Amino acid sequence: MTTIRIYVTYKPSVFDPQGAAITDSVNSLGHKEVKNIVVGKFFDVTLDETDQEKAKEDVKEIAEALLVNFNMETYHLEVLEEN
Repeated sequence: MTTIRIYVTYKPSVFDPQGAAITDSVNSLGHKEVKNIVVGKFFDVTLDETDQEKAKEDVKEIAEALLVNFNMETYHLEVLEEN
């Protein structure tokens, strides 16, 4: 089994309203050194697959077909564990 995490974030050119609101709140708490917070989401996908490259290909297909809006978002994968 292999677990792969898909990290999804806004593209740098897209305004992140949640990140901006959190940054403003953190600044209002006195942490003026914080200049930017990026908000994203992640998905952990566990596959019954021992071939790590095959698992990554499968998860990439899932991400691109269903989980990422390429107009606004980008993503990257990280293998968390392999059993």
